[in-house]
Amino acid sequence: MLSLVEHRMPDKILVTGASGFVGAALCAHLDALNMSYVGSARQASGLPSRVLVGALTAQTDWSVALSGCDVVVHLAARVHVMDDQSSDPLSAFRAVNVDATLNLARQAVRSGVRRFIYVSSIKVNGEATHGTPFTSQDQPAPLDPYGFSKLEAERGLQVLAQETGLELVIVRPPLVYGPGVRANFQRLMQLLRKGIPLPLGAVHNRRSMVGLDNLVDLLTVCCSHPRASGEVFLVSDDHDLSITELLRSLSFAMGKTRPLLFSMPAGVLTGVAGVLGKSAAASRLLGSLQVDIAHTRTTLDWVPPASVDDSIHKTVAHFLSLADRL
Repeated sequence: MLSLVEHRMPDKILVTGASGFVGAALCAHLDALNMSYVGSARQASGLPSRVLVGALTAQTDWSVALSGCDVVVHLAARVHVMDDQSSDPLSAFRAVNVDATLNLARQAVRSGVRRFIYVSSIKVNGEATHGTPFTSQDQPAPLDPYGFSKLEAERGLQVLAQETGLELVIVRPPLVYGPGVRANFQRLMQLLRKGIPLPLGAVHNRRSMVGLDNLVDLLTVCCSHPRASGEVFLVSDDHDLSITELLRSLSFAMGKTRPLLFSMPAGVLTGVAGVLGKSAAASRLLGSLQVDIAHTRTTLDWVPPASVDDSIHKTVAHFLSLADRL
């Protein structure tokens, strides 16, 4: 293990997307560690440590937010959404995830930032695995506009880093869950709470996920670790689950003896989903997506601090505390 002396602790960190799911948790974690930071958000959040920047564009002026910062954790993005209604999704993703990101990075270099941590996505690697987990050394193979835009941003940042000496760190998370999670993960919890029978009792896929506490911990380590610069890191809880196992764990955390699951062949489920126009959603439920974090663990001497069980219990407890309002 490296001693703390060997880590160059940041003077001040800029966290973009500070009002988002991951950004808010990261800021809270930095607060708890008494680390100096400023968070940017599009809308005022009422917290004094945040700077209102406005829309994330290629013309955004970051000078106030960057003042005094030597590390940037860039979380703000146009995120992947189901049923994107944009007439040109790739251009829409590029405008924010590529052009606006590179604008921020260039201004960061000019303001004296030494390290830029870019939170990308496992979608850069692809959408599914078939027995062999993704690694950070794999040839990128994105399949949707969001994944392409994240890869283009990574490559643009790598060129900038080579030209300027900026210390670039890229982190590609899979599905992130934790207190306040929304989208499909929240919907699964809603269905379980209502006791709705689900035809997922015999799905043997393997999915990597990362609990919010584990992702935030890794990002914090990347702010100072001397071996993080120039690396691409995959991250997970290092404990993969099938959808069946996940549902049982969620149900147990809710205090139920077992979820109401019945078995239906995966091929039938896939076929029904296709007829209903839900093939992509079915793929996420039924398919496998695993990541190998050996490179992350070895390079950073990092172990996920939170267990899957603890992360699921925290997620469910928060959900139940708000369930009547959801």
